[in-house]
Amino acid sequence: MGYGDRYGVVDVHYPDGGGARAALLVAADLRFATVVAGHTAWLDRVQPYRPGGFYARELPPLRAVLALGGALRLLLVDGYVDLDPAGRPGLGAYVHQETGLPVIGVAKTAFRGATHAVPVTRGGSTRPLYVTGAGLSLSRAVGIVRDLHGGYRLPDALRRVDALARTGVVPAG
Repeated sequence: MGYGDRYGVVDVHYPDGGGARAALLVAADLRFATVVAGHTAWLDRVQPYRPGGFYARELPPLRAVLALGGALRLLLVDGYVDLDPAGRPGLGAYVHQETGLPVIGVAKTAFRGATHAVPVTRGGSTRPLYVTGAGLSLSRAVGIVRDLHGGYRLPDALRRVDALARTGVVPAG
């Protein structure tokens, strides 16, 4: 992918007092080694968590922060794109459907039924991350996650966007 490409990673945090802060980090490279922008969006009210309806809670904050980020070529989400081999949509599938962007889901825990998710080990960890995708081949998604910047199990991009969602401050790289 050429000059001027921008790639995003998103996360949402729900403080105990209510509301939600969505975060977006934008990188100039597919490894997410060079972060060029960070954005947050605050929503005073969000839907309560409902099992099986996680996406309904996450989409409004993600819409708000993605509107601040400009054009992107690809998006990483903390979670699953689809929840089972039959394609039951997860958060990433809804984001892909709304934005048309290729979306890679990177989940930290195994989801029952998500037997199609590819386990990826990084750094010295024996605990895998679980990768799913939409708008690109699963093998391409796995390769991108393996190559993400950072020497630990959790890629730096996911660690940093989580910190941004929690604090509202772009953490040092």
